[in-house]
Amino acid sequence: MSRTKIVATIGPRTNNAQSIAELVDAGMDVARLNGAHGDRAWHSRAIDLLRTVAPDVPIILDLPGRKVRIGRLDRTRSCQVGDLVRFTTSKDAAGPTTVPVTADLYDDVSVGDVLRVDDGAMAFTVVDVVGHDVVCRADCPGTISSGKGVGVLSRAKAATLTTQDLTGIELATRKGVDFVGVSFVSSPEHVERVRAVCGADGPRIIAKIEDEDGLRNLESIVDVADGLLLDRGDLAVHTSLESLVTAQKHVLEVARAAAKPVIVATELLHSMIERPAPTKAEVCDIGHAVLDGASAVMLSGETAIGKYPVEAVSLMRRVVDAAAAHEQAVLEQQLSDARGSIPPAMAEAVSLLCRRLPVTKIVAITIGGFAARMAAMGRPRQPILAVTNDAAAARSFNLLPGTEGIYVDIQFSRTSTDHIAACLETLWRRGEVSEEDLILVTSLSYPKSGNRMNLIQTHRIADLRDALQWRGRPVGGKVNRTASNSGAGGLPLSAMAGERGDFAGHQPTGASNYGRFREMAGGDSL
Repeated sequence: MSRTKIVATIGPRTNNAQSIAELVDAGMDVARLNGAHGDRAWHSRAIDLLRTVAPDVPIILDLPGRKVRIGRLDRTRSCQVGDLVRFTTSKDAAGPTTVPVTADLYDDVSVGDVLRVDDGAMAFTVVDVVGHDVVCRADCPGTISSGKGVGVLSRAKAATLTTQDLTGIELATRKGVDFVGVSFVSSPEHVERVRAVCGADGPRIIAKIEDEDGLRNLESIVDVADGLLLDRGDLAVHTSLESLVTAQKHVLEVARAAAKPVIVATELLHSMIERPAPTKAEVCDIGHAVLDGASAVMLSGETAIGKYPVEAVSLMRRVVDAAAAHEQAVLEQQLSDARGSIPPAMAEAVSLLCRRLPVTKIVAITIGGFAARMAAMGRPRQPILAVTNDAAAARSFNLLPGTEGIYVDIQFSRTSTDHIAACLETLWRRGEVSEEDLILVTSLSYPKSGNRMNLIQTHRIADLRDALQWRGRPVGGKVNRTASNSGAGGLPLSAMAGERGDFAGHQPTGASNYGRFREMAGGDSL
């Protein structure tokens, strides 16, 4: 299992079963759909196809937001330095120098302002504002094509939900999409407004950091979002190019301290849209993102419209894994002396134990993912099995670095730790752990208000099998970890803590044996 995840955007080039399967084989961990391109029917079909071909791959649907984009052009428009271009929302305007845009700009610009198109690839200075039209002079040569973003330095649109956003949220909720990406998040209230629309059973929220407001309120945003996405294209347009490196490091540091996943995006392998090989700078960019703590790195046009989508994912996977291997070698020589509240201290303890003991796997037993996130942000070398009784949560855990989400049909107890033993037996029967494994288990026991992560145990699976009298043999292969409790996948376990249901082919383990588990765990619990 690779530690840093790869998010690949599905577009016209890859929206077919063969390409999706090839992207997964090459190393894609998360699929992204860009709501700013394509209509609702296209995205609906793409979601269905992804669920059919790659059912365990989480999906992010990026909401369009209020970002201004170039409208539909009959052909690309070439510009030379000094050429005049009229940006307009008028449907009747036409001509070789007229470029349609999806929203009015006239309220947001003044003469002398600079418009940046396509993440800053082209720049235009405003020379006049005529009604709803903005007349600009090209500052550099280039081409304008449909759908490219248009931004004004230091000015982003207000944090409101558009009709397209609401439509996207409805589609994501109805189709069971795992995450929605929210553009230009400026405050925690912005995230909460989106969450109110999504509802309790809706998708998780990835807050996109794209302007100065997002950076200024980063600590409060990360507290309420489920993850962050660093959109370096818009961030460069709405701040400055020279501040981009330090902004990236700051976002990664804040997200890691909050134990929230963060995706680094924009132009990581941009040259591979047209070429089969990357630049050396792109390779270094990916590697530094990993070393700085990115949970995931993202491909956009490279896999959506590029000529070499599978090659781009494969190359990124090799670079990511090489950087992660170096990071692990460095971490092996370091011990953290950070102090804090119980959960961060427990996370440090997990990291320390995993480096001092021959632990082979970490098992985080969690409902919402807190224990898994805390363990993952310590960057242990061991794979993390995040076990939950929420199928959607299990799938979403696959975004966390070095983590696999596993669904079990077990009721978690608030008054005992019996469900922990039940989960471990399920993992053994499914072949996720074997007798040779020394596992570290982390979870929450006897939850009270304010408690989140307070338990660590170490166990040899062979000892558990003998002490708890697990009978029968494990299944030979892996199962669908996000299967519903309808029986899809392998060996769902219906159980109250201390009241065990049958597995296929063996009798239920007696509830009394799980009292032995608490006695065994007593010596190893922290």
